[in-house]
Amino acid sequence: MTVRVVLVDDQDLVRAGFRVILGTEDGVEVVGEARDGAEAVEVVGRLRPDVVLMDVQMPVLDGLEATRRILGPAGADSPIKVVILTTFDREDYLFEALRAGASGFLLKNSSPEDLVDAVRVVARGDALLSPEVTRRVIARFTTPAPDAPARRPPELTDREFEVLVHLARGASNAEIAAALYLGETTVKTHVSRILAKLGLRDRTHAVVFAYEQGIVAPGRS
Repeated sequence: MTVRVVLVDDQDLVRAGFRVILGTEDGVEVVGEARDGAEAVEVVGRLRPDVVLMDVQMPVLDGLEATRRILGPAGADSPIKVVILTTFDREDYLFEALRAGASGFLLKNSSPEDLVDAVRVVARGDALLSPEVTRRVIARFTTPAPDAPARRPPELTDREFEVLVHLARGASNAEIAAALYLGETTVKTHVSRILAKLGLRDRTHAVVFAYEQGIVAPGRS
């Protein structure tokens, strides 16, 4: 199945570069472009792509509001997936975009391989969770008390809670498995159960949940 992509950026060269990169990939098709958030809402509404690569700072309508309008009440459950493009200069937009239902972030200086991988990852329903980006954004905009005890959600078992804590610190499944002496398949099962029990869409939103609930805090080991 071909992944249909819309590019949203106010810089013509950025869109052109992304189009060239994605145009060389089998199973990926750029079906539309937009120069600002307002145009993006119209183009996405008309074309209904699988993935939108969304710049943050644009004229007329910024990427955050455009993401909200595109995803609508469905938020993260929308069949259209939004990946936020960033250079780190507006981290507040990124955090709010996650809450609006965006599927993750991609740095504008990422490699062509990372761009293609991002499109494929979110198209299949997964989150694009980069520990480097996610920890920086959430640490910047959530400030639970540093000495607050970790609180286990009653829905989770002790083991699931341990997995959630490691996940929130940006650990991969392999890293969690090594730290907790579990098989990687077992970790994947725990992550799936955590998401289901807490009503979370993906790993990115599990990280947001953990920071907002004070389960982990910026700088806490």
